[in-house]
Amino acid sequence: MTFIVGRKIEMTQQFKDDGTVVAVTLIKAEPNVVTQVCDPIDCEHRTVQIGFEVSSKLNKPESGHLKDLPQVQTLKEFRVAKDADFSRGDSITVESFSPGNHVDVTGVSKGKGFAGVMKRHGFKCGQATHGNKDQQRMPGSIASFPQGKIIKGKRMAGRMGTDRVTVKNLEIISIDPANHVIAIKGAVPGARGGLVMIKTREGKLVWQA
Repeated sequence: MTFIVGRKIEMTQQFKDDGTVVAVTLIKAEPNVVTQVCDPIDCEHRTVQIGFEVSSKLNKPESGHLKDLPQVQTLKEFRVAKDADFSRGDSITVESFSPGNHVDVTGVSKGKGFAGVMKRHGFKCGQATHGNKDQQRMPGSIASFPQGKIIKGKRMAGRMGTDRVTVKNLEIISIDPANHVIAIKGAVPGARGGLVMIKTREGKLVWQA
C-alpha cells in the first residue's frame, strides 16, 4: 500500500526493452513527509496526512502543526488500513513504487469554460433545414407544462471541466529516483503543473481527500 503526491510535468514517450513505444505522463514527486497520523476510536482505518513543497510563507498555525518537520505548504490526507505502518516524520519517495505497478491517479481536469450541450454532454446536432433556423446546437425541450419545474440534474449548458477525476489501473513504466520522476503509461487528469495523487491498487483500501 503506497501513495504519493506530485505535479504533472508533461507527456512524452519511452521505449520498452522490446522496442515498443509507449506514451507516458511524467510526474515529479519530491519526497513527501508524513505530517500526521490519526487513529480514530472505534474506526477500522487510520488517516495519514502527507505534505510536500517546502515554503517559507506559512502562518503560525501551519508552522505549529509542522513543528520539527519540513515546512511544507501542500497537505493531503489518505485513509489506510488500521495495521498500516506509518509514523510522523516518515518520508515517502518515488522509490516506494516499482515499474509494472498499477496505480490510480487523481487530479483536477482542465477547465473548458462555459460550454453548450453538444460539447459538454455530446448531444446530437439538430436539423439544418426544413424550417429549423438557429436551433442546430440548442438543447431542445427541457420541461413540459404538466411536469412543472425543470427536474434536478437536467443536462444543460454550463461550466465544463475543473472536475475531480480519477483514472484507474494505470501502469508505471519507469522510475527516476535521482530526479524524483515517475513515468506512468497513458494520460492523467489536469494541466501541466497540476497536482496529482498516486496510489497503488492493491487491496483498494486507500483513498485520498
